Amino acid sequence: MAPPTGKRVKGVQIFRPFVYGTTAKPFDEKTNPKPPGVPDDHTHSWTVFVKGIDDVDITYWLRRVQFKLHESIPNHVRMIEGEKGKPFLLHETGWGEFEIAIKLYYVPESSEKPQTLYHHLRLHPYGRTEEEKETMRLNGEQVISWAYEEQIFNEPYEPFYEILTSGAMPASSSGPNHKSSGSKSGGKSKEKDQFKQVRSEGGVLERSAMIPLTNRPGQPFSRETEQVEIKKLQEALVKVEELMTKTKEEVASKENRLKELKAEAGK
Repeated sequence: MAPPTGKRVKGVQIFRPFVYGTTAKPFDEKTNPKPPGVPDDHTHSWTVFVKGIDDVDITYWLRRVQFKLHESIPNHVRMIEGEKGKPFLLHETGWGEFEIAIKLYYVPESSEKPQTLYHHLRLHPYGRTEEEKETMRLNGEQVISWAYEEQIFNEPYEPFYEILTSGAMPASSSGPNHKSSGSKSGGKSKEKDQFKQVRSEGGVLERSAMIPLTNRPGQPFSRETEQVEIKKLQEALVKVEELMTKTKEEVASKENRLKELKAEAGK
């Protein structure tokens, strides 16, 4: 971690969405043949990753990621350095499920300490019903176990704040002459006019806190998903309230009956 530079921007919180998890697929002669040299008892190939929501670049705030696998795996602690525009990921094979420790190392300008997440590798669909199990499948036999997370930077140092707020970049805006809109440096109005910032097919802008508007193949986290989950929570809340009302009525009925029995016993 680099020594702090500048002052902290008081009263400010900045968040950036990202996704982490695993994708697994059983070996199959046609769709997923076992590579040479893989042990006979290995039944699946799998990938663990950390990436931006909608696959946008996150290396401007995340420098490297350490994946700590099961100790039985050779070289079980792996460090993945960030490459602009690419996710942090590693591929492996195996037969068992276990917990993976995922340690996030931020860019030097942040002066933030590394943070650790924990994720359970899933090789087989799980759930209370077949429908719940099926929601874990992606593109056929792949089993996804992904989590949506938001990285919060509380009162970031000024240099890091500059990086985080340098402006969203449209996906089509690239190249050495590109300037990010929203920079605190001079010429902001000119830069803002240079690029029209719009969502492409409901996607997101890089260096922003956006999430996609709708679900798309390979992108299960969106405003659409959020609304579905909110609806589920609202429906669950109604059921809970109905159960509470029914339970209160049953308790009141039993208490009244108890009073009657006590009164009869006292006669």
